[in-house]
Amino acid sequence: MPAITFIHPDGKSERVETASGESAMQAATRHGLDGILAECGGNAMCATCHVYVDESWLARLPAMADDEDALLDGTASERRPASRLSCQIKVTPELDGLIVRLPERQV
Repeated sequence: MPAITFIHPDGKSERVETASGESAMQAATRHGLDGILAECGGNAMCATCHVYVDESWLARLPAMADDEDALLDGTASERRPASRLSCQIKVTPELDGLIVRLPERQV
């Protein structure tokens, strides 16, 4: 079962096991992880599941869609080159060990 490590702004990390095909956002909310609000339920409409993907993992993710790119321009925390919406990161066995950092604010 693939796992994702979420690193909170204070440096605390939480490792969450997830099923293949589930989004990183779904895994976070299913485990009650603080820092992912997911107000739109994963429909790429709100950007409250914004994360910073660890640089070593960026190239392994699929290309960003135009709607995700547009939403990231309106995030509550600074948009960075490693910014992604966790609802758009579908977990596969190849992403086992993925590391993402949570921003200071989602709203």
